[in-house]
Amino acid sequence: MSIFDSGGQRLPRTVLGPPTHEGVDPLLASGYRLSTYEIVGLIGSGGMGDVYEARDLKLDRRVAIKVLRADLASDRRRLNQFEQEARAASSLDHPNIVTIHDICRSKGHHFIVMQYVPGNTLEDLMSGGSLTLKKALDYAIQIAGALSQAHCRGIVHRDLKPGNIMVTRDGQVKILDFGLAKLLEAGVGSDVATRGCEPTHETRGQIMGTAAYMSPEQIEGGDVDHRSDVFSFGSVLYEMVAQRPAFSGNSAITILTKIREGQVPDIGGVVPNVPYELERVIGRALRMEPERRFQSLADACVEL
Repeated sequence: MSIFDSGGQRLPRTVLGPPTHEGVDPLLASGYRLSTYEIVGLIGSGGMGDVYEARDLKLDRRVAIKVLRADLASDRRRLNQFEQEARAASSLDHPNIVTIHDICRSKGHHFIVMQYVPGNTLEDLMSGGSLTLKKALDYAIQIAGALSQAHCRGIVHRDLKPGNIMVTRDGQVKILDFGLAKLLEAGVGSDVATRGCEPTHETRGQIMGTAAYMSPEQIEGGDVDHRSDVFSFGSVLYEMVAQRPAFSGNSAITILTKIREGQVPDIGGVVPNVPYELERVIGRALRMEPERRFQSLADACVEL
């Protein structure tokens, strides 16, 4: 079973205890109660906190709980902003978007209660090298459809990447962490990394996001809208088809430079006999100028 924030497991920490403000929060032990939820076990750790499998004692169901990092939850302005985003994201009703059930506070912990999704991240599936073109297209259509509906509701993901996309055992895609990318701000958490880095928030003049999947306008710290997700979608689609990232390098700076300069490797030269129509879809999604990309991922769905 895979984790939600699939990048960078933290070092072992003290089990159980109050939140700290030193950047290292304690792990919650199995059986620990948060409101009406009982912790079953740790699923994984990421930039915004730890994700646990839990049991909803009131409704007798499995859920996933993301406990926010104490240093993030202690900033009332950012927490209010996050709660606004989470409320908006919770209104999304789409089979390919993980449902947010609740936002809670208990014993000093701020946490989000989400739909529990058994399966693997798209990142894990790609690392296994068994992703066929047929599956890649199937997943891409599901991802584009989900993002399209979110965009129609005025919600931009901002940190679409393989680690934020779950695939269930029957092949259904579930996109995670809508709205969570707005919680972090520049200078908080960790620096932009090459893979699996912490989701972050973009504002004018700030560079936020996950390096290999950031749009050029994210890198520039400019205004970001749904077309930024289109670029990230193109990066994910490229990687699913080519079995390698569209933008790679030895450092985040190298990757960001390639994106800014439009150094997208020709997928036709990487994947023999790639369908021309698919090559065209990927190329259009990865155009540097937002106005030259797909203006709606619904259009990309039709093309795919």
